[in-house]
Amino acid sequence: MRNKLILRFVIVLAIIAVGVLATNNSDNTPFNSEQWKNCTESESDLSLRWNRIQSLKEKHELKGKTKEGVFKLLGEPLHQINNKFYYYLGMSGFGINTGTLFIEFDEDYTVKDFKVWDG
Repeated sequence: MRNKLILRFVIVLAIIAVGVLATNNSDNTPFNSEQWKNCTESESDLSLRWNRIQSLKEKHELKGKTKEGVFKLLGEPLHQINNKFYYYLGMSGFGINTGTLFIEFDEDYTVKDFKVWDG
C-alpha cells in the first residue's frame, strides 16, 4: 500500500513538472520590431526572437499582412523560397532546440499562413 502511494505521488509530481516545463518555454518578452531586426545571434541574444514570438503572435496580425508589411515588421528572412519566408528564432529554451518562424504567402503576396517550429 505504501509503495502505491509513493508511486502515485511520483506520477503526480512528474505530471506537474512536465506541465510547468511545457508552458514555460518562452518568457513572453514584449515584441519590439527594431530589436527583432537587429538581432545579432550573439550569446546575449540567443533567445531574443524566441522570447518575443508569443507577443508577436498576440499583438500583430500576421495573416493578411503584405510582403512589404512583413519586411517592415520583421526585416529580411533568413531564407526565402518561392512564396515562403523562414525566420530563425534562436534557442527555444529546451536544451539544444531552436525555433523557426515559417510564413507562407498566397499568389498576391499576402500572408496565407504561418507556423512556429520548435525542434
